[in-house]
Amino acid sequence: MKIIISNASSKPIYEQISGQIKAQIISGELKEGDPLPSIRKLAKELSISVITTKRTYEELDREGYIDTVAGKGTFVAIQNKELLKEKKMKSIEDKMSDTILEAQKLGITFEELQEMLNILYNSN
Repeated sequence: MKIIISNASSKPIYEQISGQIKAQIISGELKEGDPLPSIRKLAKELSISVITTKRTYEELDREGYIDTVAGKGTFVAIQNKELLKEKKMKSIEDKMSDTILEAQKLGITFEELQEMLNILYNSN
């Protein structure tokens, strides 16, 4: 499991970690039943607080991405792929809504916004 923490990001560390774990689960890089590092091990690997990793795992567990089995560890939960895709689509829609509001405040037309989206989409 590869996780990169950015000190320049405005997102809290636990959100950066959970976002990356969610993305790896949704993409299939982490599969159902795959074990995750213990809270202590992940904290040590990332050189962060155990409290931060605990909060990350609690959030992922609450959202249904992982399961913690006492005495055995933490594992990627059995996923409903359609539900995961729907959650990701909702996240993208929320970001796009924010972008549209910002564009409207700046007087950017729909056509200009569409052109930006086309350029960015096709450059990746």
